[in-house]
Amino acid sequence: MKDLKYLQLLSKNFPTISAASTEIINLEAILNLPKGTEHFLTDIHGEHEAFLHVVKNASGVIRKKVEDIFGQRLRESEKKDLCSLIYYPEEKLKIIKTREKDIDDWYRMILMQLLSVLGNVSSKYTRSKVRKALPNEYSYIIQEMLHEHKTDPNKHFYIQSIITTIVSTGRAEHFVIAMSRLIQRLTIDSLHIVGDIFDRGPGAHVIMEHLCDYHNFDIQWGNHDLVWMGAAAGSESCMANVLRMSLKYGNLSTLEDGYGINLLPLATFALETYSEDPCLLFRPKAREDEPVKQKHIKLISQMHKAITIIQFKLEGQLLERNKEFDMDERRLLHLINFENGTITLGGKEYPLRDSNFPTIDPKDPYRLTEDEQELVDIMMHNFTHSEKLRKHMRCIYANGSLYLVRNSNLLYHGSVPLNADGSFKKMKIRDIEYSGKKLFDKIDQLVRQAYFEEKKKKEKQYAMDFVWYLWCGPSSPPFDKDRMTTFERYFISEKETHKENKGHYYSLKNNRPICEMILKEFGIEDKVSHIINGHIPVKTVKGESPIKAEGKLLVIDGGYSKAYQQETGIAGYTLIYNSHGLLIIQHQPFESTQKAISEGIDILSETTVLEFSNKRRLVRDTDIGLELRKQIDDLTKLLQAYRSGYLKEDDN
Repeated sequence: MKDLKYLQLLSKNFPTISAASTEIINLEAILNLPKGTEHFLTDIHGEHEAFLHVVKNASGVIRKKVEDIFGQRLRESEKKDLCSLIYYPEEKLKIIKTREKDIDDWYRMILMQLLSVLGNVSSKYTRSKVRKALPNEYSYIIQEMLHEHKTDPNKHFYIQSIITTIVSTGRAEHFVIAMSRLIQRLTIDSLHIVGDIFDRGPGAHVIMEHLCDYHNFDIQWGNHDLVWMGAAAGSESCMANVLRMSLKYGNLSTLEDGYGINLLPLATFALETYSEDPCLLFRPKAREDEPVKQKHIKLISQMHKAITIIQFKLEGQLLERNKEFDMDERRLLHLINFENGTITLGGKEYPLRDSNFPTIDPKDPYRLTEDEQELVDIMMHNFTHSEKLRKHMRCIYANGSLYLVRNSNLLYHGSVPLNADGSFKKMKIRDIEYSGKKLFDKIDQLVRQAYFEEKKKKEKQYAMDFVWYLWCGPSSPPFDKDRMTTFERYFISEKETHKENKGHYYSLKNNRPICEMILKEFGIEDKVSHIINGHIPVKTVKGESPIKAEGKLLVIDGGYSKAYQQETGIAGYTLIYNSHGLLIIQHQPFESTQKAISEGIDILSETTVLEFSNKRRLVRDTDIGLELRKQIDDLTKLLQAYRSGYLKEDDN
């Protein structure tokens, strides 16, 4: 009999005909459940309040369920209160306890309402899966209420008696919180973050902490994520970029409060080096809702300039040792005429807006001074020894990848580099050319090597340098522009030097055959399949749609960053893929968590049904279903082996 050795191993877990048969029955039952709801978000850019709200309200799914369940039975204000309670149970309860005269009566009412919502969101799961999601201390009671609530509407008195006991024993508040969190968890089966958790927003660390505790998520790395990953791995150039961008936007909370990275050494160096320099070009671009205090602006500006110059030096060194990156034109410091305060680019001389460079040696412009090198060493130590950053990076590696194929959808941030004729663009890595899926797989391997390889090995240095390349390199899938004109934007007024030309992917992505070619390259040939793409702001204000290439490409830049909302006109898109089909949700800007709690103000959203089917998609139609069917096939073979006498049962 074929596969007998494997079946012998399988028999250890299912030692009898009864055990194998029972498992087949269980798996078949799961296959016929509706598929779980997938939630797609992208381009969060550190905006933790908006992100957490969208995750808690499941892009409006919970609000819709409350509407469907209660309809006209509850007033609008009551439905708002119920939703905000589900989203923010602890905070909402504090408000409710101050306004309710008979809090016990309110608890009895709200627990019944929560039970109705919980019964709805748990209906597509097995009892086993629901049980695993329950808090241990209340597991039995919630299971009992759910089961009786679903199976026998005449047992209303029985459920009421349980709720009365919960209230009388003083556990109602705990139950409300537990049930609200459970509703959040069961509403979304899996969360996909299509890149860029990090950037200018103040709460990337808050987002990562939430994700580390989330029940089921994945991330497709964006260029802003990768530069942080490079910094945490030990890349000096990536670290300098992270520091520069944080200072540029006055966002020190992620560094200092989130990751405990001490900026005092940088501040001390900047004060000593640029004491007489106002550093006007480097004033932070502070947010309106989080302005930088006037007394701190000069110091932050000096720190900003100090790390910017260090960044250009480090990048110059990196490009000198990595000629294959073919980015020598981005080494600009040696092109400066320090006497005249000008720089020559493309045969044209440009005046510099700032020509005070006390740490640059014109004869050796990319060499760090002793003080700069000491500062880099200290800051690098701070990054690589931050326990919280290490925890978050391990989470982002464990749950992340450059791309993901899931349920006939291809997820990635940025692009798949293409030539002008639509063919896959080749990139040489260590003298070997890669393109398409093979390029993505190679990049994924190098990103992991950058973090996990032993420090002393040369391969680690190359991998770290390559992660920096992914941040700004011309053939980098998460970036895919011919250059990142950081120096020019700081120091040259002429806009012609600021131009960054996008790769051919961005002009070809609306072409359905191109998208089908990309899907096929990644092994997806289903008729109902899509590319789900982050990174690209959708300018809705100009009439642009997130649906491209006749529905094959869905661009869902989250638009969380307030800096982009004037450009897009909205707060971006999210995507819901449930058993009925695919929904694109367009969001208006989020006001604040405080208003969501106190006034029940939700994000205003508009839903577009992209695909809908009256025949619900089941677990058997998903990737998980494929795995379960393989398990059933193996168990069926095991049954046959028992019944044919090739294996004997073990009842012990």
